[in-house]
Amino acid sequence: MSKKITPLIKKRGRPFPLGPTVVPEGINFSLFSRHGKAVTLVLELPDATGCAGECHQIPLSPDTNKTGDIWHISIQTDRTDLRYGYKIDGRTDRQESGLIYDRETILIDPYAHMLTPRKWGDSAVYGKRPCCRIIRHDFNWLDDHPLKTPLTETIIYELHVRGFTKHQTSKVRSPGTYRGIIEKIPYLQELGVTAVELMPVAEFDENDNIFRDPATGRLLKNFWGYNPVSFFALKSGYASDCEDHINEFKTMVLALHRAGIEVILDIVYNHSGEGGYDGTTSSFRGIDNPIYYLLDEEQRAYLNFSGCGNTLNCNHPVVRELIRSSLRYWVIEMHVDGFRFDLASILGRDKKGRVLPDPPMIEIIAEDPILRETKIIAEAWDAAGLYQVGSFSNDARWGEWNGRFRDDVRGFMAGSAGSVTSLATRIAGSSDLYQSGARGPCNSINFLTSHDGFTLYDLVSYNEKHNLANGEENRDGDNQNSSWNSGREGSPAGKKITELRLRRIRSMAVILLLSQGVPMLTAGDEFGRSQNGNNNAWCQDNSTSWLDWSLAEKNADLLRFFKKCLQLRKNHTIFRREDFFRDVNLSTGGTDTKEILWQSLEPDQQDWSPECHTLAFLLDGRGARGEREDDFFIMLNGNREHDVTFRLPGVPVRDQKRFWCKIIDTAAPAPADFLSIEKVGKTRLTNRIKVKAMAAVVLQSAKR
Repeated sequence: MSKKITPLIKKRGRPFPLGPTVVPEGINFSLFSRHGKAVTLVLELPDATGCAGECHQIPLSPDTNKTGDIWHISIQTDRTDLRYGYKIDGRTDRQESGLIYDRETILIDPYAHMLTPRKWGDSAVYGKRPCCRIIRHDFNWLDDHPLKTPLTETIIYELHVRGFTKHQTSKVRSPGTYRGIIEKIPYLQELGVTAVELMPVAEFDENDNIFRDPATGRLLKNFWGYNPVSFFALKSGYASDCEDHINEFKTMVLALHRAGIEVILDIVYNHSGEGGYDGTTSSFRGIDNPIYYLLDEEQRAYLNFSGCGNTLNCNHPVVRELIRSSLRYWVIEMHVDGFRFDLASILGRDKKGRVLPDPPMIEIIAEDPILRETKIIAEAWDAAGLYQVGSFSNDARWGEWNGRFRDDVRGFMAGSAGSVTSLATRIAGSSDLYQSGARGPCNSINFLTSHDGFTLYDLVSYNEKHNLANGEENRDGDNQNSSWNSGREGSPAGKKITELRLRRIRSMAVILLLSQGVPMLTAGDEFGRSQNGNNNAWCQDNSTSWLDWSLAEKNADLLRFFKKCLQLRKNHTIFRREDFFRDVNLSTGGTDTKEILWQSLEPDQQDWSPECHTLAFLLDGRGARGEREDDFFIMLNGNREHDVTFRLPGVPVRDQKRFWCKIIDTAAPAPADFLSIEKVGKTRLTNRIKVKAMAAVVLQSAKR
């Protein structure tokens, strides 16, 4: 560090906007801190090589550089390559006030758009050195604009930026990066998804994990990244060139948009990477602990509704504004199309942790004019047991991860008793959850798996979690998976068991992609990715979490099946309703038929008993929006061992007579598991169809 410090010209500055702002006379710095008594701006001016150079510590006067709770100063400089942070001193009385100030800790500005870039795995310097950076958003977007894909047309694909292409089998030039995703765009287009949902891309410290690999003794990584240290700064470790990571991310978004694919961010506002009092103080705790976090009134301990040691005080006006500003930033500057809010029920708690009847934060997100055309999706529960699926918000803007869809489909396809009634409700769009107000089927984000839990292949291969590699003696992860191993735990398995597993996967794909609502796939499920029974791979930065792309060739028939299911959904609006099925008769002078007609094994005969494991339904094409649609009859057999025979209903009467064609049989070997209507159009069916155990059969009507 240079011994000679060049004087800087300082002015009073302005309180807004918060954060750093490049102004004609230099850079304006603005920071909120209500309880801080002394604030010092720390500037580090790198030398010609980019290493640490001059360091300036600039005390802010409470008389001159403070307006209300905002500390501010303007520095005359053209050095936008500088690094900065804040030191704050004040009262420290954890148990009485919850205030914790340390005059030596260098804090991250919550409004900083960029932190000092570092490669994946490099040590972070949070709290030790200035790491906030100034950035000019001058990327050429080439007239890029939001795609605004309607929810009825949306198919979401959840992926981890690093895990998606890090495996050597991905064969990309820049594995594990934003650029790697660009290289896989042709695959995403061919698969047929319309949006990628990226697991957290805000800066976090992947080295904050305290658990060790029991086999090697090495510290494990925080691979998933649900521990943000900033709500604005992009994760530089996911870039092929970490020094240019923001432009690389923007290039990725632009490329995805040109390919017709939206970008949704999985974003964490329920807690921060600072954790509990024993965690690293990097920003919020050192700025104003009782403002930013929920604290117990007696001991001032952190209220922990996130399971991560702390919970953000989301409905405090200061925190609300921080959240709204960061969301606007991702939309305006980074061109993202939507957000999935992790543990979103926390957004509805007050400063004591109580559930608010009309949470301001949830309304602000839905009503913000900048965010009005973005997709907003809630994970409508938290780690303290609050479960709000269906009741998170009556505002039609909010979609929800439908955990009940996941559980009910899993239960049926594991042979569980009492699952038929709930399965029918999920297939029809979950009207029990989303029929109030102006909501509809598209408020339901339907999924079978996500990053959290078993992969789809593991769901049919394991009865129990196998998480020993996480270093917590298999205590972590959910114990309730609604899974069935198909007769043998894990792999390898015999031919018959493997066939049954793939059949069940195909059957669940049929249910997911032909149900009303917005489907979400988890990356790799379409070609049988396994995590070897690990249902909480948050710390597995290795082949457990990295997609093995060789499986796309090994299980090419499964991948083909998913692609054809996705295309079938896209081709027929009958699977993509905006409203719920109406209880009306559709008649053209022949036979009356409802928009959806349920049965068990016999037409017009339902069986909703707990012992029943069969369900079939007819979709009348006259009930579809737009032009008249083909009709579909879908049969599901949730018995573990027994084949069953369904008797077919008649094809709804049309102006031209039609007959049934079997296009999908998940028990048939490829390519007979999915045939085009043109290929089977001349094959006449009897009025009875045998459906094997754990199989699905789909019929489509065709003109004579």
